[in-house]
Amino acid sequence: MRLRGPEVGQREDDSPGEASSRRAVLGTAALAGIVAGLPFIRGLFRLGDALGSPSKAQDAKILQLVLQLEYTQVAFYEQALAQAGLDGELRAFAEAALAHEREHLAAIRKALGAKAGPKPTFDFGARTKSAEAFRQAAIDLEDTAVAGYNGQATNLTKATLAAAAAIVSVEARHAAWVRAIAGEVAAPDQVDTPMTAQQVARSLGEIGMRTQ
Repeated sequence: MRLRGPEVGQREDDSPGEASSRRAVLGTAALAGIVAGLPFIRGLFRLGDALGSPSKAQDAKILQLVLQLEYTQVAFYEQALAQAGLDGELRAFAEAALAHEREHLAAIRKALGAKAGPKPTFDFGARTKSAEAFRQAAIDLEDTAVAGYNGQATNLTKATLAAAAAIVSVEARHAAWVRAIAGEVAAPDQVDTPMTAQQVARSLGEIGMRTQ
């Protein structure tokens, strides 16, 4: 079990779940201005203001957000496996997660067809250069995935929601698995707090999504 002091945005009396949620939302605020300047991210910021009743057109907008999330996850795990010197269970986790995320990405691209947005470029910095940095970044990224999918659940049509639910349950297993490897509580909260499209966009920018 790792012992560590409060992280940025964490108070001494925070529970692990409260600290994680606060890090996901507040830990990205410093880069909000930079991230908002990117063309595609500006579109994600506007997504939360344009939602109406579930429709196929709205599904397509939300799937663009999910697409960028899946692009990020695939690139993150690919780079970490190549650069971070992962071994043991941590490497097994990264390999399994990458295989899953590639399938998720393919499914989202297929659903969007010709409307699928292009792959962004990525700069994960130190996050994919060591096992320790990768482990924490993987927790943050998988938490973002779960919260991002959950945040859009009520905005999707029934058919698309069913497909998203099948994916988010796997993302949640990833989050629990990598937390267990890190010696943290696998399920720190009674319920998961959803994230808005804007919060997901900021989080992806912080983790390493840069431009198209």
